[in-house]
Amino acid sequence: MNRPVQPAPNYTNACLVMAGLNLFWIFGVIWVLIGLWAVMVTGYALDKLISWLARRRAH
Repeated sequence: MNRPVQPAPNYTNACLVMAGLNLFWIFGVIWVLIGLWAVMVTGYALDKLISWLARRRAH
């Protein structure tokens, strides 16, 4: 009953690829429904959010 503990597999690359694919199709849906300007505004807002989180985490 005592099984050795094994390390968990590293799914970082798979997670990043799936996040990129999800972002791609979500941007595509926004583009079709609202327009390219909405995709650009959303991308800019996400960029600012990620930068803010990186600065906050650095301190």
